[in-house]
Amino acid sequence: MATLAELTRLDTGLSKDQLRHLQRLIAWWGILADLSFSDLLLFVPIQKQGIEFAIASQIRPTTGQTLYRDDHVGLRVSDVDRPLVARAYELREVVDGEVPIKPTNRRASVMCIPISHDDEVIGVLSRELIPNFAERRDPGELERTYLEAFHQLAKMIAAGVFPFTDNEVDMDEIPRVGDGLLVVDPETRIQYASPNALSTLHRVGVLGNVAGRRLEDLGIKHPVIGSEVGALRAVVAEIERNDTAVQLLGVPLVGQNQSRGAIVLLRDITELRLRDRLLVSKDATIREIHHRVKNNLQTISSLLRLQGRRLESDEAKLAIDESVRRIRAIALVHETLANETTDDVSLADVAGMLARTAQDSFTSPDRPIHFEVIGDAGLVPSDVVTPLAVVLNELLQNTVDHAFPASAFAAEGDIALVEIFLDRNEEEIRMAVRDNGIGVSADFDSETQKGLGLTIIRGLATTELGGAIEVRRRDDLPGSEALVQVPLTAN
Repeated sequence: MATLAELTRLDTGLSKDQLRHLQRLIAWWGILADLSFSDLLLFVPIQKQGIEFAIASQIRPTTGQTLYRDDHVGLRVSDVDRPLVARAYELREVVDGEVPIKPTNRRASVMCIPISHDDEVIGVLSRELIPNFAERRDPGELERTYLEAFHQLAKMIAAGVFPFTDNEVDMDEIPRVGDGLLVVDPETRIQYASPNALSTLHRVGVLGNVAGRRLEDLGIKHPVIGSEVGALRAVVAEIERNDTAVQLLGVPLVGQNQSRGAIVLLRDITELRLRDRLLVSKDATIREIHHRVKNNLQTISSLLRLQGRRLESDEAKLAIDESVRRIRAIALVHETLANETTDDVSLADVAGMLARTAQDSFTSPDRPIHFEVIGDAGLVPSDVVTPLAVVLNELLQNTVDHAFPASAFAAEGDIALVEIFLDRNEEEIRMAVRDNGIGVSADFDSETQKGLGLTIIRGLATTELGGAIEVRRRDDLPGSEALVQVPLTAN
């Protein structure tokens, strides 16, 4: 499907609103091609002297044989090459005829339909198929019904009524013509039902002949008819009955400002909805697992704290406390994942919770330290957030332990500040922890430090995440900063 940017590059001179109208038409491409049993080509005018067109989009039908093996999108033609297209564009009316199919000696039966928008022709839709298609195939009721529906939509395209501007339908998920089609009159009485549509209706408990029956009588409350031309829009709905889910798409048909009913496409989406429910169930199971992991980690933390209270060695108690904080950082990520519907987590949210935990755990009225999170790194996969959370927890712990000794709080009015900066680009996530404390020495080398905290940080940041970590003295203000870089391409 041609995008708005691709249409703009064709140098058509059309406004953005006109290009959006063409894009809406292309969204209906599959249905129009299937109804007409034809290849469809979209011709748009090119800005230059003389009359020249570019083929902006092309589609082949699933209900019939294609004329073209090659892709013609981007091809430019003149009024001499395509006189029927030029005539439909200039006369603002539907033009029928035949054109040769190069490089073969065959000819194609062509219907050129002007595409109107706000009383201006902005392109031409060319329906192209084997000549005498109807006579040669001796069409039955299905073929005649499809072609009548296409001709009605073609008139709406030429009148500027179709495609509908008020359209919130997701065109990637709508039924196709071959899935099943109903034709209803302005009172929603069924005038025609394709064999596939009848099969789908039977699966939801609608039995017997449906011709002449209203949709409401079948238990289908589906507002497919608009009362005014200006209010016309396609409508998507679902019904579920007898363990069968059916999706419906209603497309109103109008002529001379009068409603002529609608076509309703049906598709059995039972299997699709079963998959959706399975995914939701799996999603809930995964969130429950994260919840249980968080609870188990909290239980381990409680057991460690209980063990720590029985120890007499201050060094052993300190080691237990540090282990508890590390486990708590991991549990925090699992708690966040338990409340999310995806496997990605906001790094800013995790950093904020760790900062609040540090604020509560490490500060006191006689030793106030303010923590602040600045910036955002967006959503990050959980396998990246978990080690990053442990790294951040270690950095905050080291900052509290070493950046602000008791002497740093001697001066009244001094504010101890720890800032967590988050950022990302297409290549990496960047995290920085900066303080205004006493700062590390000028010759400090984080690579040679043997402390457990920095060893854990280096192992997670460089080995597990494939990133880099640097701790250094700040250049702008007193204090230290730790810079962490994690590549996105490696994860």
